[in-house]
Amino acid sequence: MMAKYDALARLFEYPDESYVQRCREAGLNEFADEMAKLTEAGIQELFISTFDWNPATTLDMGWHLYGEQYERGEFLVRMRAELRRHGIAESAELPDHLTHTLRLLGRLDDNDAEKFAREFTAPAIARLLAALEQEKTPFVAAVRAVREALPAKAEIPEPKIELPVLTGED
Repeated sequence: MMAKYDALARLFEYPDESYVQRCREAGLNEFADEMAKLTEAGIQELFISTFDWNPATTLDMGWHLYGEQYERGEFLVRMRAELRRHGIAESAELPDHLTHTLRLLGRLDDNDAEKFAREFTAPAIARLLAALEQEKTPFVAAVRAVREALPAKAEIPEPKIELPVLTGED
């Protein structure tokens, strides 16, 4: 499973000239074909606009679980410790970034991976997927592949619909 999670993690690293090949290595040929229609700069722009500009679609799993609450800091500390314990090098991203989360899942034994996915990864991925489906982005395919690979699933929440505030003034 480690290779599968590592291949999926590479889909959420900043895109470069190898991005389409990374998609194929992860077994996402249709997604790769869609990405191949874009230039490298186009893929990068889409990646940034999808994952960096909207908190609802961030790749930081702790954000989806805890928002700005104190518990997120505790989660970051726990993730950093687990990454070190399993010999996973941190990147410039925070320890709760999806790339780190997936690599960690691939190194946990089956019972621990299932527990970690059930408690943390699956609920965060479900929220991320719900937000991405509203955005109508091709990256939804990559996140769906992650969800399918997880040893536990969480129900995808209904999208929150913001209703306008009516003031009674014309």
